[in-house]
Amino acid sequence: MGIQLTALHWVYVLFIILVMGFMIKRRDTSFICVVGIFILGLLATSSIFQSVMGVFNSFIYAISELLGTILIISIIVAMSKVLAATGVNEKMVAPFTGLIRTPALAYWVIGILMMVISWFFWPSPAVALMGAVLLPVAVRVGLPALGVAMAMNLFGHGIALSGDFIIQGAPKLTADAAGIPVHDVIAASVPLVFVMGIVTTVVAFWLLRRDMQRGTLQVEGEEYFNRLENKGEETIFNVLSSRMKTGLAVLIPVLLFTDVLIMFKANLQGGDATALIGGTCVFILILIALLAHRNEGLEKITAYLIEGFQFGFRVFGPVIPIAAFFYLGDAGFLSIFGDLLPKGSQGLVNDLGVALAQSVPLNAAVGAVTLTTVGAITGLDGSGFSGISLAGSVAHLFSVAIGSGIATLTALGQIAAIWVGGGTLVPWALIPAAAICGVDPFELARRNLVPVVTGLIVTTIVAMFLI
Repeated sequence: MGIQLTALHWVYVLFIILVMGFMIKRRDTSFICVVGIFILGLLATSSIFQSVMGVFNSFIYAISELLGTILIISIIVAMSKVLAATGVNEKMVAPFTGLIRTPALAYWVIGILMMVISWFFWPSPAVALMGAVLLPVAVRVGLPALGVAMAMNLFGHGIALSGDFIIQGAPKLTADAAGIPVHDVIAASVPLVFVMGIVTTVVAFWLLRRDMQRGTLQVEGEEYFNRLENKGEETIFNVLSSRMKTGLAVLIPVLLFTDVLIMFKANLQGGDATALIGGTCVFILILIALLAHRNEGLEKITAYLIEGFQFGFRVFGPVIPIAAFFYLGDAGFLSIFGDLLPKGSQGLVNDLGVALAQSVPLNAAVGAVTLTTVGAITGLDGSGFSGISLAGSVAHLFSVAIGSGIATLTALGQIAAIWVGGGTLVPWALIPAAAICGVDPFELARRNLVPVVTGLIVTTIVAMFLI
C-alpha cells in the first residue's frame, strides 16, 4: 500500500510492549498509558500544550465510548443490591435448591444457574445474589465449599463474562479496539466460548471428583454447615410479604427474558440491546424500592443508584486510561489530535498490520497463539477488562497481516483475557466468590489453573481452524 512507518508508529508499538511488560509485572498501567498518549500527541502536533490537552481529550473520548457499558453495569449492580436487601434473590433461586441432591448435581446446577444469572446481572452481583443461598445446600449434599466456588467462578466469571452476550460490555470494548461491529465479535465468540466452557468445567469436575474420592479434598463437616446457615446477609427490612417476594421473583425473570425475545424480534444489537436491558433494570429497581421502603422509597432509589455507580466507576477507573491509549490506534487519533497522520495512513494499527504482512510470514496458528498469549497477559492485572482493548487492537493488527479472521482473533483475545483476569485465575480477582464460600482465594486459583489452561489450549487450536 506504500505506507511508510514513522516515529508515531514505532512509539505506538513501543508503548504496547511497555503496557504488556507492566501487566506481566503486575503493575498498574495508567501512568504508562498517559505518557504514551502525551508522547504520541507531541510527535503529531509538536506542541506541548496540545499534547497535554490531548491526554484529557483522550479520556473524554474513552469515557464517551465506554459510558453505555459503565452505566449498564452500574444499574445492574444497583438492582442486585435491592434484590439482596429485600430477600427477593432468595426466592428467585429457591426452586433450584430442590434439584441439588448429590455433589455432582450441586456442581452443575449451581454452575449453570450462575452462568444464566451472570448473563443478565454480571458475575460479581450474581455471586452475592445466589452464593449465600445455595452454598449451604451444596455443602449439605457433600460438595466442598471449594467446589462451589469453582463452579461459580468457571461458569460465571468464565463462560458468562467471557461471552457477555446480553449486557455486551466485553465485546463492546474489544470490538471498538478492533474496529469492527459488536455483533461480529459476539457471533465469532459463540463457538469459542462454549468450547472453552465445556472443556474447562468438565476437566474441573473430573479433578474435583477424583480428589474427593482419594480423600485429598475433604468435605466440610456439620459445624461448617451450621456456620454457613448463620452467615447469609440479613435483609435490611422485612416489609415485603412472602407472597409479594414470590411474585417479584417470577416477574423479574419474565421481564428480562421478554427483553431477550424483543431483541430477536426487533433485531436489537449492541447499544440498543444494552439500553433495553438497562431501562428494564431501572424500572425493576424503582418498583422494588418503592414497595419495600414505602415513604423512604424515593430517597432509597437514589441511594441504590449511587451504590451502583460507585461500583461501576471503581471497576472501570483503570480501564479508561488504557482504552484512551488504544483508541489512538484507530479513529480515536483523528478525533483527539486531528488529521495529523502520515499521508495515506489507514490508522496506526492498520499501517502496522500491512507492514507486518509484508515482512513477517504470519498464519492462522501464529495469530491464534499470539492472541491467546496477549489476552492472558492482559488479564494478569486482575480485572479482565482493563487490557481487552489491547487484545482487540492486536487482533486488528494480526488480521490485516493474515488477511482474515479479525472477529475470531478478537473474540479469542477477549476470552483469554477474561478467563485469566476476570475471576478464575488471578487470586485478587477471586475474592468475591472466595469470600462468599469461605475458602482461600489462592487455593481456589490453584484449583482453577489446570482446567483453565487446558481450556485455553483447546480453544486456541479450535480458533486456528476458524480464522
